[in-house]
Amino acid sequence: MKIDERKLSDIPGLVRGEQIGSDEVMARCAAVTQADHSYQDFYRDYCTVQGYIDCPPQDVFAYLENIHSLSEWTYSTRDFEPTDVPDVYRGIDTLGVDTKIFTKVVANADSLTVDYHCAWDQDEELWMVYLMRVVPAELVLNRSGSVVLWTNCRHPYYSENPYPETAPASRTAWVGDMWGIFGPGHGIELDNLKAILEYRHANGIPVGPHLLSS
Repeated sequence: MKIDERKLSDIPGLVRGEQIGSDEVMARCAAVTQADHSYQDFYRDYCTVQGYIDCPPQDVFAYLENIHSLSEWTYSTRDFEPTDVPDVYRGIDTLGVDTKIFTKVVANADSLTVDYHCAWDQDEELWMVYLMRVVPAELVLNRSGSVVLWTNCRHPYYSENPYPETAPASRTAWVGDMWGIFGPGHGIELDNLKAILEYRHANGIPVGPHLLSS
């Protein structure tokens, strides 16, 4: 299902594949890494980004738990549609040539957690897990709004594709090749999330995601 790109055009500062080419976004990520420390030294086997969003926690959670929100705030995942596997959706990831991404959302409204279980190319093992937690900012910062925490763990499969037979022949890169820029890359996407939610909340617009009418 496609989102309505017109609903994003008025939001300043977004960094999405439709506006910014992959070469430029890679350069931006490289520019913020520390030259005197390797990525492995700094992040080891975990990558966590976090930020404040001026939007109520329940709205942030509702936005994140909707699979189609990924098509708005991530740089490259788009067009999710249900598959024959319960709760698993198939989309595309434009960072990889001809690459399908399979995703299942595991959310808990009581704890305000949203986890995306994903994998490139196949839906047998959703090993790429994006762990997100929404924290009421009133609790931790004594202000309205939300704090979003996002962690990735370096699964061994990032080092080598465990299902090479499912990969498109036209693709030479692997998602694990980009582990070295996960931190700044996810920081860019978290900024997208903040921009979208704050813009819509401030302007009385439903947080969405905003989909094209069928």
